[in-house]
Amino acid sequence: MSDTFSRGDVERVARLARLDLSTEEKDLFARQLAGILAYAEQIQRVPTEGVEPTSHAGDAAAMRDDVVIPSLPREDSLASAPDADRAAGLFKVPRVLG
Repeated sequence: MSDTFSRGDVERVARLARLDLSTEEKDLFARQLAGILAYAEQIQRVPTEGVEPTSHAGDAAAMRDDVVIPSLPREDSLASAPDADRAAGLFKVPRVLG
C-alpha cells in the first residue's frame, strides 16, 4: 500500500465518481495513483532554468497556412448515411440524452 495515496483517498475519489470498487481495485489504484504522483514530482525536479517557455510542443514554423477547399457535397455525404432525412439535409443518429 502506498504512503502517498491511501485506500481512503481512492475511496473518496470513487465515491465522487460514483464507482463501486473492490478492495483489490482500491489497493491497485492507490499504488497506480501514487506512482503517477511520484512521476509528476520527478518531472517537477527537472532543471528548467534558461529554457524558454512554449505554448505547445513542436516547431511552430512547421505549421501550414489554412487553405479553403470545397467540402464533400451534402447529397454525397447523406447518400452514404444509413438513416438520413435527405429532404431536410440531416443525419439521423440514435438518441443519447434523456
